[in-house]
Amino acid sequence: MASLKALKIRIGSVKSTQKITKAMKMVAAAKLRRAQTNAENGRPYSQRLSEVVASLASRITVGPQSPKLIAGTGSDQRHLIVVASSDRGLAGAFNTNIVRAVRREADALIAQGKDVRFYIVGRKSRPVITRFFGAERIAGQYDTGEMKAPTYADAQAIAAEITRRFEAGEFDVAHLAYSNFKSVLSQEPTVDQIIPVKPQAANDTATTSLAAVEYEPDEEDILAALLPRNVAIQIYRAMLENQAGFYGSQMTAMDNATRNAGDMIKKLGIIYNRQRQAAITTELVEIISGAEAL
Repeated sequence: MASLKALKIRIGSVKSTQKITKAMKMVAAAKLRRAQTNAENGRPYSQRLSEVVASLASRITVGPQSPKLIAGTGSDQRHLIVVASSDRGLAGAFNTNIVRAVRREADALIAQGKDVRFYIVGRKSRPVITRFFGAERIAGQYDTGEMKAPTYADAQAIAAEITRRFEAGEFDVAHLAYSNFKSVLSQEPTVDQIIPVKPQAANDTATTSLAAVEYEPDEEDILAALLPRNVAIQIYRAMLENQAGFYGSQMTAMDNATRNAGDMIKKLGIIYNRQRQAAITTELVEIISGAEAL
């Protein structure tokens, strides 16, 4: 059984940890408000752009002159999964859930005989991907440098690198894995195909309009300009969603840690008081016994 001094030191240590977790919870809550606003503001444009590109893709006939980002390479053997995670931990299962979704997608592709590679955005997912799939499957990594907030310039740099690799023939299909922010308590891991663009389904009435639409210039010229931007926008949206999800998960994790520290302090306090009372009782018994002996 631990001594009174050891218990007192441990209680002090847990109290210090509780102060840290409480402070981290307050910081995460403050940053979450802005991150959530940024994520919600970025959704309408990215969703609408994705719908417009898919609609345009369904209207053109794929041929030699079609943009490669929509025509593809003619094969789907080689896949690249862009894994967007965070650079920091202490956020519960936030990064774990993203990697778990990536593993499901990669395992399914590998089971079909596909060649799968990974492009890492954020440091936390790399060790897990390396452990399960090997370092040779990591095609590249973009270090965000623990930036305060995602920037469109970073998304453009990542999109340019991925597009360059696609045009160089390093892969046939690209997927983007990130955490879609639903609420503080809910972040949904998502894996979307971003290259080549999936044409709008014929039975998809969500964005289908009965009005006649004329394009100036034609659809292929518009797509040539929109497709690279669409890749950057989807990556930027993923980064914004990830940041909001990270702070939401971190706030929840630090709140749970603060509560657990409080419970531990109470338990240790009870043990400390019992041992202290037992020591006092023992001393009193020894004094009374000694006095009676005299």
